[in-house]
Order: sequence, then C-alpha cells, then structure tokens
Amino acid sequence: MKDDDRFLVRFWGTRGSFPVPGPSTLRFGGNTTCVEVQAGPHTLILDAGTGIINLGYDLMRRAKEQGGMPIRATLLLTHMHHDHTQGFPYFPPAYLGTSVLYILGPRTFEQDLEETLNHAVLPPSFPVSLHELPSLKVVRSLRETDTILIDGVNTEPQILNVYRDAFSIGPHTLRVRILKSYAHPRSGVYIYRIEWRGRSVVFASDTEGYVDIDQRLVNFARNTDLIIHDAQYTAEDYLSKQGWGHSTPQMACAVARLANAHRLVLFHHEPRYDDAQVARLEAEAQQLFPNTQAAFEGMEIRL
Repeated sequence: MKDDDRFLVRFWGTRGSFPVPGPSTLRFGGNTTCVEVQAGPHTLILDAGTGIINLGYDLMRRAKEQGGMPIRATLLLTHMHHDHTQGFPYFPPAYLGTSVLYILGPRTFEQDLEETLNHAVLPPSFPVSLHELPSLKVVRSLRETDTILIDGVNTEPQILNVYRDAFSIGPHTLRVRILKSYAHPRSGVYIYRIEWRGRSVVFASDTEGYVDIDQRLVNFARNTDLIIHDAQYTAEDYLSKQGWGHSTPQMACAVARLANAHRLVLFHHEPRYDDAQVARLEAEAQQLFPNTQAAFEGMEIRL
C-alpha cells in the first residue's frame, strides 16, 4: 500500500483513570489513553494521556529519518479529564520550534479549550505555559455540530458547521465527524469518526452503555471498519459503577454488532485489572462479537 493511501491505527496508551506500570501490565500496557491515526500524509492523535509521551519520541525519530522534516499533527481531545491530558506537558514535539500542532477539543463549562489547557493541564500544575512551548500551536474549540476537513499535506484543518456551511468531500479529503455523548460525568465526552478514502474508524472512549444500547452511537458508527469502544468494567463491577461514564465489554459488543462494524477493539482498561483479567474479558467478548481484540500498547491495525 502506498503511503498516501495508508490508514493505520496505533495504540500508545490503553488504560483509563491512571497509569499502572509494572510486571502485571506488560502485555496490554500501563499508559493512559492515546491513539495515533495515520491517514495518508495526515497524523491525528486521539487524546493525550501518558501514552502520548512515547508517541512524541517516535514522531521525532521518524522526522529525523526523513531528513529533519517538521512534525505536523492534529490532536483531538475527547474531554479534559486527567487520564486524557496528563501526558501533554511531556509531549516532546511541543518543545520544538519547527513543530506545528493543531489542538482541537470541546469547551469545558464556560472556558474555551485554550483556557482549559492553560489552567487545568499546564500552570499551576506544570511550570511551563502553553504560550511558552516553542512549537506553533493552533488551539480551537469544537462544537458537536462541527465537522473537520483536512485537504493537502500542509493544510490547516477546516472546522465547518454541518448545518450552516457548504462543503464537499474530495477523494483526498480527510474528514472527522463528532458525536457528543452525555453518558460521562460533568460535561460529557466527544466521540470521533475519522473517514479517509472510503474507510473509517470510530473512537468511543469514556462512554457508558444504556439498557437498550446507545442508539445515537450505533447510528454514528454504522458500517465502520473499526470501532474502539470503552470497556473498562466487568459486568459484576459495573453494578457499583453505573453512572461513572464507562462501559462493559458486553455493551461494546452490542454496539459493534448493531452498527455492523467490521472490527471491535476494547479500550480504556480498568487500572486494577492485570493482564490476565483483561485477557479473560477479551475472550468473553469474542464469544459475542468474534472480531474483537483488547487494545495493547504497540498494537497496529491497517484499515
């Protein structure tokens, strides 16, 4: 497959809540949420948990191998909880003056995304402010009615309103659609659908299933090639965690089946579960939806 046609998903952080390094998490990994999507020439990063740190070093390695090409990436944040943002202050490309980073995500209460990054992720929790990072950063807040289009290699992402703005999808256009899930505490969470040359991946972390399944998510993920779905709790543990904004493998399988998804990846593993427990959940889920895997650090999926 030519590089300009590739659609590759890499997992850099698969845990929820907090990092859990150690011998019991070697198989599936202990870093918090971060997934990379390579769509042709475009680099998208889903969330900035501690997994983004190793991704940053790998992006720098790739740039060096390409003769020192500047790093250019779009970071899509689902929400601002710590396990989805705590790695950003340590993201190496942010400290390079040649890097260009587009940082997109939801408003939090009355604050836009830039204010939230400065006040919740960086100072006073970290000694360096967003503006002091040498990289070029373009920070934009997203609304659920927005769609993101990227055309060309060095083109800034366009943020368009699906109801107000006219747009067309060309053969080389990368599109990101947004669904807001209200099934997560406080201000909800964004679910993203990334579409590239007739293929798609849906990233549905930190969402909670319902008794009759989240039909909005089912419709949003319809016929996707890959759905990455929160599956933090066992069915037994979920009984005392209802309302915490996370799902079970059974909920994830139901969404994948009803959406006619081709492949399911279980994600946002409970930090108290060791590798053996996650493997058991994977095996149980495969009885319900055979084309299922539990996400692990270093996992790559070509679509």
